[in-house]
Amino acid sequence: MKLCKLWLSAMILMISMTIIAQEKAYYPDPDPAIRQRLEEWQDLKFGLLMHWGPYSQWGIVESWSICPEDVGWAIDAWKPGVATSYHEYVQKYEALKGTFNPTGFAPEKWAAAAKAAGMKYMVFTTKHHDGFSMFDTKYSDYKITDKGTPFSTNPRSNVVKEVFNAFRNENLWIGAYFSKPDWHSDYYWWKRFPASDRNTNYSIRKHPEQWKKFVDFTHNQIDELMTDYGKVDILWLDGGWVRKKTDEEVKTELLEIYDNSRVARNPQSQDIDMAGIVGKSRLKQPKLIVVDRAVPGEHQNYLTPEQHIPETGLPYPWETCMTMGNSWSYVPNDQYKPTNELIEKLVDIVSKGGNYLLNIGPSPDGDFDPTAYDRLKEIGTWINTNGESIYGSRMNKTFNEGESIRFTRSKDGQTQYAFLFEFPASGTQTITKIDIPEKATIQLLGNNKKLQWKRTANGVEISMPAALQAASSHVWTLKIIAPAKK
Repeated sequence: MKLCKLWLSAMILMISMTIIAQEKAYYPDPDPAIRQRLEEWQDLKFGLLMHWGPYSQWGIVESWSICPEDVGWAIDAWKPGVATSYHEYVQKYEALKGTFNPTGFAPEKWAAAAKAAGMKYMVFTTKHHDGFSMFDTKYSDYKITDKGTPFSTNPRSNVVKEVFNAFRNENLWIGAYFSKPDWHSDYYWWKRFPASDRNTNYSIRKHPEQWKKFVDFTHNQIDELMTDYGKVDILWLDGGWVRKKTDEEVKTELLEIYDNSRVARNPQSQDIDMAGIVGKSRLKQPKLIVVDRAVPGEHQNYLTPEQHIPETGLPYPWETCMTMGNSWSYVPNDQYKPTNELIEKLVDIVSKGGNYLLNIGPSPDGDFDPTAYDRLKEIGTWINTNGESIYGSRMNKTFNEGESIRFTRSKDGQTQYAFLFEFPASGTQTITKIDIPEKATIQLLGNNKKLQWKRTANGVEISMPAALQAASSHVWTLKIIAPAKK
């Protein structure tokens, strides 16, 4: 298990470094209606991401253990007696379809908990890299509704439809996670050849007809999601290595492989016709936000730093996706982040102009861990008091003062908010980094009394008697209201 953790840490670091480099590249969508929709999305601030599939039965990382480039880690992570070879392991992994029967599945419970926590949107894994579809696709039998899956006889077997309906009924925006690569599809990992890494395992130039089948397959599955599952607000596409590349990019990657400066990959263009996907999807889902993750271009409507919060924020729409525990998928006895840490991360992200997409992996039975429900409830208690400083806010000219104070502002700039990660034991809080107008009114959210404040040589000193500490918890929010303009 120690090697498993080392591999996971290395993988997260690699992904984070890639995303950090890509944070510098953003191309606004040319459609003003989409840019306006992004403004509305930026008002939401807080969302829920869920990774779920048959892999939850083993309590392992989603999909990645069947990827040959990670086989060294996979073999070490296998449970005793599961398999003695890679091929046997893949067979048994895919056979998990035959025992996946989440009879405790109750998406209304998830949706109610998310709403109570103050979440405003969700993203659900309709299909991860392993290719198992959590919806009733007509283009594959590797799916939750296939007769070979025990749950297929359940009236709620079309999991994506049930999840989308439950969250839509709670007035959350609906996001569909969809993996562009599909390691189960013969059109991507063609059984004629061995797979060696996460990429397609054949030459697309030599076999364009096989790649055309995969492009059509992908378009058809996405079209199903855009047609049969009600209003969808976000199409969240993962697997950024499936993208169009120029000949020059391919040559550069070949040279990097040759001089051993990178791990071997399959350096070829995997053009999936993103313009076609987006165009057809928006005909059925007008104003659809599309996130072609880690692929710089106009189809990456917002950026998605993974398990990482940018140091100073980003000057365009962005969202940190991050796990509540240590894993994206369900792991027994996972260690969930403390409520205080989760709230501070929310405040830190929002102060830097971003959204927070918090991930929880449902169990094999179809429920969240009780600790996850506890965390959501506690976050909701804080949001009930402090939500006005989060929703619809924007990044202030200065987002922080040291390590323990963050700032946001209202869109009109008339109100500023100062978040205190620690309540001042001295009874006085000094602020130096933002401008507080003369005759401004300062209150602590959760308490209606006006606070006394004055200017000193050290900054603005705000009186905060110890009795006010009970007005909130975890993080305390000062509301600074500028006097009305005459």
